[in-house]
Amino acid sequence: MKEGNTMRKKISVVLVTALTASMVMLGGSAQARTHSAAPKVDLHLVKAGTLTVGMSLSFKPEMYLDANGKPAGYDVAMVTALAKSLGLKLAIKNLDWAGLIPGLMARKFDMISAGHTNTPERAKSITFTSDYVPYTTVVVAKTGTTLAATIAGWNVAGTKITALEGSTAAGLVKSTFPNATLVGFPEQSAAFLEVASGRANGIVVEEYLAADFIKSNPGQIAVVKMAKPIEVGFGAWGVQLGNLSLKKKLNEFICTANTSGAMGKMFKKEMGFNLAEMPKACS
Repeated sequence: MKEGNTMRKKISVVLVTALTASMVMLGGSAQARTHSAAPKVDLHLVKAGTLTVGMSLSFKPEMYLDANGKPAGYDVAMVTALAKSLGLKLAIKNLDWAGLIPGLMARKFDMISAGHTNTPERAKSITFTSDYVPYTTVVVAKTGTTLAATIAGWNVAGTKITALEGSTAAGLVKSTFPNATLVGFPEQSAAFLEVASGRANGIVVEEYLAADFIKSNPGQIAVVKMAKPIEVGFGAWGVQLGNLSLKKKLNEFICTANTSGAMGKMFKKEMGFNLAEMPKACS
């Protein structure tokens, strides 16, 4: 009897040990399945593992090609930090500004970073993120202009005002100076040169772009000192229409970069002046 009891005890120990080991293994497997089952967000990228960004690298200092032909500027710094935060490689595609929205719609890239303002018309074609860059739009004229520094003084027939084709500035020429003639150009530099040469009276443009041209071409043009800017607005990133998963990630990045001060530091370093107070980007 004693020997039988001993044997039964040994068998019980073996069974409990085996059962415990099995439970540990099953628990481990279940835990592993729980971790691996965490859903991975599909950002609907054009190329897996890469964030492809459309830009027009001709707007120094916001976005341009440096002396070595490499992308540089505030927008480049922002998307570089963005791609790193997402764990993605970065590919920048450079093309004319007017081709950015059509290119995004055609899935040539995942997003555009070129300071587009969120307008109802544009929002029919692409989805906008939160704002990431401020713009002050002004009138710039050839030095020595005789036109009065007022809206009325410029809103007269025969006045020629240039702007980048398809830009917010071009729309502002039409709405602010309906009696003047809008002369659109596919490149910003050509719009400036038209004014510097005297073939146009002025240009409606972002103040920072005017400052860069004036610095490089002293004495040719100057900002018209009106009572207030034509507009103070903000630019946003754009993603393919309906790509809400990528929009969410971009908005999270903008929120974090803004509240942490990282965005302000990048802006000051690249643009040369302090970042204006931005609209609320966190939700």
